[in-house]
Amino acid sequence: MADPKILVIDDDPDLVEGIKIALEANGFQVETAENGTEGLEKIKAAAPDLIVMDVMMDTITEGFQLSQKLKNPDPKSEYKAYAQIPILMLTGIPQKMNMTFSPEKDEDFLPVEAFIEKPIKLDSLIDKIKQMLQTG
Repeated sequence: MADPKILVIDDDPDLVEGIKIALEANGFQVETAENGTEGLEKIKAAAPDLIVMDVMMDTITEGFQLSQKLKNPDPKSEYKAYAQIPILMLTGIPQKMNMTFSPEKDEDFLPVEAFIEKPIKLDSLIDKIKQMLQTG
């Protein structure tokens, strides 16, 4: 796979810039968006190979809502062409709200392939992305 495209959707510009620098240094093309609305536009324009997104952006559940739109099984969904794009969800919710998430346990409610808790470790993030894309 030639330089996989990663879309990072998060409203924290410092975090996004740090992730972008680290991913580009590891051979990924990176697009960014600061909220779900911009993220949907970028998904349609760039058709990324993987999406890394926060849960809490303009609303506290925006990331969940976005993932549900993208993974909607309705064949008439305007996002059906993007349903197979893997989603890696970044979240600080377990620390802030004493909740846990598991893609295996919560796949119907939270249709994402993986979670990483904030604060993130860039090496772990890169390893997880490579694993999800099977690029090494």
